[in-house]
Amino acid sequence: MKTLKQVGIGETVRVVRLHGEGAVKRRIMDMGLTKGTEVHIRKVAPLGDPIEVTVRGYELSLRKADAEMIEVE
Repeated sequence: MKTLKQVGIGETVRVVRLHGEGAVKRRIMDMGLTKGTEVHIRKVAPLGDPIEVTVRGYELSLRKADAEMIEVE
């Protein structure tokens, strides 16, 4: 299992599964990160948090804790 947190800068991956419960999972889905969505890693902050990604044509910043809940391939 590979998570979004482990993906390198410049890579494009596809969301396979979302982990988490209730409101946290709902918030991630509301941001457009749903099963089958392509995600491109644009930048990672110097200390690794946050991660800037492009998803569905817009830029989004994710915390490392949220990125760990997103399983990708």
